[in-house]
Amino acid sequence: MKQIEGRTDHEVPEEPGGPGEHDEVSEAMTLQEPTPDGRFGEFGGRFVPETLIPAVLELEVEFRKAWADPTFRADLDALLSDYAGRPSPMTECHNLSEELGCRLFLKREDLNHTGSHKINNVLGQALLAQRMGKTRLLAETGAGQHGVASATAAALLGMECCVYMGEVDVKRQELNVFRMRLLGAEVRTAMSGSRTLKDAVNEAMRDWVATVTESHYCLGSVMGPHPYPWMVRTFHEVLGREAREQSEALLGGPPDVVVACVGGGSNAIGIFSGFADAATELVGVEPAGGAAVGRGVPGVVHGMDSYLMQDEFGQVLEAESISAGLDYPGVGPEHSHLASIGRARYEAVTDDEVVEAFQLLSRSEGIIPALEPAHALAWVSRERVSLAGKSVVVNLSGRGDKDVAQMMDILA
Repeated sequence: MKQIEGRTDHEVPEEPGGPGEHDEVSEAMTLQEPTPDGRFGEFGGRFVPETLIPAVLELEVEFRKAWADPTFRADLDALLSDYAGRPSPMTECHNLSEELGCRLFLKREDLNHTGSHKINNVLGQALLAQRMGKTRLLAETGAGQHGVASATAAALLGMECCVYMGEVDVKRQELNVFRMRLLGAEVRTAMSGSRTLKDAVNEAMRDWVATVTESHYCLGSVMGPHPYPWMVRTFHEVLGREAREQSEALLGGPPDVVVACVGGGSNAIGIFSGFADAATELVGVEPAGGAAVGRGVPGVVHGMDSYLMQDEFGQVLEAESISAGLDYPGVGPEHSHLASIGRARYEAVTDDEVVEAFQLLSRSEGIIPALEPAHALAWVSRERVSLAGKSVVVNLSGRGDKDVAQMMDILA
């Protein structure tokens, strides 16, 4: 499918009071709004088929209006509190801190309803879709957590839900597939390409093109065409604000280091948003087989210009990871920007290191992490010498229930 970038005559003027430099909440935010055409520095943009240009332009306009509406914000805050269970706590890991030689804290997104950070963004998008008169949510998922969150929100708001998932991920995340269907969602298997997250995104976008009148594409990460990377980050900033306030209470100030796993990068950008104005070091951890920042070069995929794993002919390379949620060859454009300006660093860990970290946290603290945030823990464990004596916050973006069967096979 031929891709085009949204032209300058499609740019949308900022709504008074919407997210931006004049908004009271945004003035306290630490990351910047993108340019009118959706750029973070040289990355981002709006590369979509001509048929979707009206949809993404409408989405930006409606999001700005909704975010400026106190009723919308109050409704979302109420759901995040009374339904999702926010604020999520911050847990100090005394046993693991002693072993690693640093003061380690976990931002407990694993304790949210549905078991991950995904619910923050999904509730926001579902309310927005309902406000726009859409009756159907479309979603892609790798590890299944975004799919479960989307199915949950659709059930709550009385909407239809269709989730696309690669065949490989359907097999290794059977529990989440059952959960989605139990919640009333239709789960469609993507059989093309690597049959993982990238291909699920492709199928969801094709569906959106065909059903855009009634469907809202509830994209699950800070990726895709503008306004998605910015909008999804905005919905996830709640966890960054909480983490900053909790750090002030527990440490008397921001921590030395904040660490989060990165696939598309929504959990990472969410927590980074709370510390980008501090002296805190920001570290994103990618899988060694899917390190888009570490191994990629700028390219266009799924409606955005960002770091992308590709060969010398510009063909997208397949990502490989033990984690279904990080099995993606690209990364959100704002992460590419943060890497290019040196504000955040991005490291890679191996599957073996992740398996070790998964067991380490389970045995030392009685907390079973998802394989995705186990990447962040793996980096902390590997870098224990350089982190000695420092305060470190890890975003525990999901719990490991979904990965137990897979780990049983690996550790058998």
